[in-house]
Amino acid sequence: MKVKRIMANTVTEDLDAAAWFYGELLGLDLLMDHGWFRTYGSSENMRVQVSFGTEGGSGTPVPDLSIEVDDVDAALDRFREADVTIEYGPADEPWGVRRFFVRDPFGRLLNILQHQ
Repeated sequence: MKVKRIMANTVTEDLDAAAWFYGELLGLDLLMDHGWFRTYGSSENMRVQVSFGTEGGSGTPVPDLSIEVDDVDAALDRFREADVTIEYGPADEPWGVRRFFVRDPFGRLLNILQHQ
């Protein structure tokens, strides 16, 4: 057996909040819409990964999701313009990433990062 894909699922009564945050702010495409369940994604090829930790690095809590972007400073600007609270960072970490933390509309802690 080989794992082909891992998907994160979040319970919500507000699918429009997901559309705004993941579609508009993060720029993900709506890939599937059943009306009661929507999936956002991109055409990027990604490795299958699941991470586990006792902390998120630099004394931070373990984030619920890590989202790698191609321009972390542009992402930071978008979140600031949308008045999304930056909970950590931006920080250039000693393991070679620049990142910041935000919470999505459902309370999930997100690590938005770019490898340097």
